[in-house]
Amino acid sequence: MTSKEKVTVITCGDPGGVGVEVALKAFISEADAGRGRFVFVGDGVVLRDGIDLLEADIELRETASVRDAKFDGRTINFISPEIIKTFRKGQPSPEGGKASAEYIRMAVELIMKGEAHALVTAPISKEAIKMAGVPYPGHTEMLADLTGASDYAMMLCGGPLRVILVTIHVAIKDVSSFITKERVLKTIRLASKASEMLGIDNPVIAVAGLNPHAGEGGIFGDEEKREIIPAIEEAEREGISLKGPYPPDTLFYSAYKGEADVVVVMYHDQGLIPLKMIAFDKGVNVTVGLPIIRTSPDHGTAYDIAWKGIANPESMVEAVRLAERIKNRDG
Repeated sequence: MTSKEKVTVITCGDPGGVGVEVALKAFISEADAGRGRFVFVGDGVVLRDGIDLLEADIELRETASVRDAKFDGRTINFISPEIIKTFRKGQPSPEGGKASAEYIRMAVELIMKGEAHALVTAPISKEAIKMAGVPYPGHTEMLADLTGASDYAMMLCGGPLRVILVTIHVAIKDVSSFITKERVLKTIRLASKASEMLGIDNPVIAVAGLNPHAGEGGIFGDEEKREIIPAIEEAEREGISLKGPYPPDTLFYSAYKGEADVVVVMYHDQGLIPLKMIAFDKGVNVTVGLPIIRTSPDHGTAYDIAWKGIANPESMVEAVRLAERIKNRDG
């Protein structure tokens, strides 16, 4: 199958949020440029309301499978779980949580069966999926379970920065206890895998320290000596080229200048603050370690501006384009 024949699945996300709006805007952007073969997974009533909101000249075509889709640039082929009949806009709801989880499950099934080749997910609400009784804290954990992945990580791309996280949603007071040699080493390996996935030859992978001045030889904390440096040394023995651990306050300046391809960071805000400062509207999340290609915009459901027609689609557009680049490079 040629790259032009490969299909990307786009899930609509939480119906009450901005997901449908930004997904439709991304589709229009790519269709206007003559790029991509996309199938949406979502309920027809949600997509129709989104098209009406944007006053877009787009046809909707429900299909039973990807194989039955017809691509002409102005038609959205969609597969529906037929969960949503009416829905609440601008707020989380149990029906929204149930629907958004089912969109993900259906999309993964399509890819695992070989009908599609990449996944772009619009934002979901952790609150809504909890209200629906869905037993996952978010997208990443759900995708890992559905695909059988055990080692995975979140990588954020924006501008010249790519950051991959050792810990994600962990309270600052608990971060230190999660910084183990095993976790750091696993993330380094995934950084190497991500570089390969993105087509980066001979990548420069830089590792951030946890403490100020990367611990200053143990004066400001010993996690670097106990856990991070041993992980770096083992990764180097495996043939992975690394630098660090570096003081985080100087590392990102170097990475911004292009002196590192991927930065391994120890906790959420350590990596996301610099990335969002330079690429707030264009950040993309890539889940590394899954057996499928998955990207998403680096923002949430934004209920406060949902269904007003004013959501910025740039992050979703970048997520679609990155999924397409990875997908087409993959064969």
